[in-house]
Amino acid sequence: MQTHFSDAALARPHIQRADKVLRSCVHCGFCNATCPTYQLLGDERDGPRGRIYLIKQLLESDPESPDEAVREQATQITRETQQHLDRCLSCRSCETTCPSGVQYHTLLDIGRQELERRVGRPWRERLLRSGLRHALVEPARFKALLALGVRFRPLAPGALADKIPLARERDRQAEHPAGPVTATPSDQLLSRQVLMLEGCVQPGLAPNINAATARVLARFGIGVTPIQEAGCCGAIDYHLNAQQAGRARMRANIDAWWPAIEAGAEAIVQTASGCGAFVKEYGEMLADDPDYAERAARVSALARDIVEVLGEEIVRRDRQSLAATPDQQPLAFHCPCTLQHAQGLGGEVEKILSQLGFTLTPVAEGHLCCGSAGTYSITQPELSRQLRDRKLEALEANGPARIATANIGCQTHLSSARRTPVSHWIELVDDALPETLPQA
Repeated sequence: MQTHFSDAALARPHIQRADKVLRSCVHCGFCNATCPTYQLLGDERDGPRGRIYLIKQLLESDPESPDEAVREQATQITRETQQHLDRCLSCRSCETTCPSGVQYHTLLDIGRQELERRVGRPWRERLLRSGLRHALVEPARFKALLALGVRFRPLAPGALADKIPLARERDRQAEHPAGPVTATPSDQLLSRQVLMLEGCVQPGLAPNINAATARVLARFGIGVTPIQEAGCCGAIDYHLNAQQAGRARMRANIDAWWPAIEAGAEAIVQTASGCGAFVKEYGEMLADDPDYAERAARVSALARDIVEVLGEEIVRRDRQSLAATPDQQPLAFHCPCTLQHAQGLGGEVEKILSQLGFTLTPVAEGHLCCGSAGTYSITQPELSRQLRDRKLEALEANGPARIATANIGCQTHLSSARRTPVSHWIELVDDALPETLPQA
């Protein structure tokens, strides 16, 4: 794609990055075929190719340019442009499809930030986005708000009420271990140690996920070193156009993890694929920070989804030695976009579940987003609900007794329909494996 940036514009780092992405696009349109919002709306501006054109127009325009044509182009950048970019799920299915390797998500982040600066938002949207950022990123605060939400759920607006678990669901979660993952005396005897990003909302919504992960890792001789100072990965801030706040959280996590990394921790494990995808990009996003670039790159190299860690351990063992006793009821797996498109790990969870003896049902349109997409289900409730229902129809088509997934956002979103039960896949593995495994 041809671009028309001035030399002065190209002197700015974000324009340089955008120019590189734009020039890699041949506007073939293959991306539209796998874009969830284009499938629903059929509007070119609600597909990746159309959004790329919108961002190009935005970045090439300048309301203060001496060139009248450039100033005129700037007047076309309106609230409507922002709405088309807001409707993007950042699912990155288009990147998996693109034959030219266009890094669409990089361009989208640049475009959204520039639109925020130029167009701004109505006060209601600013209030909602600020509220989400402050409510979700602190686990203790979120747990307190969640407890209030469960109590007063009937009074909450529809889009928010859907995300709040019913009282009986909270009671069921309370039966599982809660709180931060800590090293038990038996863990301390394990020579191999990893760190674990515990997440923001996951400890409140589904505390058993991290606890189940620690139990499974211990069976394979891997202990979890708790790092209490590590917090939100930064994705919520960053994708709500508070990029500087997101970068500050990245730096805080790097500082928190660094002593353990220097002490020999072999990986930083994520159980939420959305967090994993983001941490793996710390190195890219802090590449221009001289104080953190090198350490950020090291953190990204150590970041691993739990499926990567277990995949290596299980591949060295045969099914007999694992002695798994899985539930024999049919299971459908929903592969989150952040696992298959952002991390390139599509099919890896299914391999593990199949090796352990689970019966997986086929799922059509597995590449399409469920509509969760971080805070998208709150900021774009109508589109999100349509995508959720379409995804559930595909998942439930072959009659599974349960749905498994790999991301707390997807799990909460799919569960909000109150249809087929949804779990994190690591919980099913925890239940299926015996308490002890023979050494490989």
